[in-house]
Amino acid sequence: MPSPLEKARQDPNSMKARILAAARRIFGEYGYNNTTTRMIAKNVGIDISTLYYHWGEKQDLYEAVLEDVGDEIQDKLNDVEHNVSGRSLTTRLEIALDMMCDYLFSNPEVPNLILYGYFNKAPNGVGLDIKISEHVANIAVAMELAPHKRQVSVQAKARILAVWNTVLNFISAENLFRPMLDTDHADYVEVVKETLKFILVPAFTAEKEDKA
Repeated sequence: MPSPLEKARQDPNSMKARILAAARRIFGEYGYNNTTTRMIAKNVGIDISTLYYHWGEKQDLYEAVLEDVGDEIQDKLNDVEHNVSGRSLTTRLEIALDMMCDYLFSNPEVPNLILYGYFNKAPNGVGLDIKISEHVANIAVAMELAPHKRQVSVQAKARILAVWNTVLNFISAENLFRPMLDTDHADYVEVVKETLKFILVPAFTAEKEDKA
């Protein structure tokens, strides 16, 4: 029998899908602890009993949101890997940063959910951090920091996390950083991409070039 999440994915116009979309936005804006099911129901325009009928308790809905986001991130990473295959390390990094920035800027609740999860654990330790850690090894191999996903050093993992957290913070803190730069959203996106490449591409390629 399909899970509520599978049913929501099968019919994006269904009530389950509408509730899930609202929950993503609101959990992303307020975090787990400061979000109530009543807030989500009000956003959708339904009563609380309808939300419980489709998704159960708050934690059930939150777990579905995180599963949905985690799968979405994996799909995007697979897409990145497909697009960078066979290219130079510099080109792979530039393409990966462009694609991930575009995805995260278009879905700002995603970096917010990840960062909220770092500092404010939901009951039973529900969070995206475990799923994110599963992606690190694949990224390390794609960036030539490890020969195999079962042979990723602590240093390589730390470098990937440094990139990941830099990207997340630039996007989640847009409302703080953008006024400092005195620019609009479109320019901010391009500035972030250029800055990430300026810092990260040389950092990842210098060691390889020294060995060549």
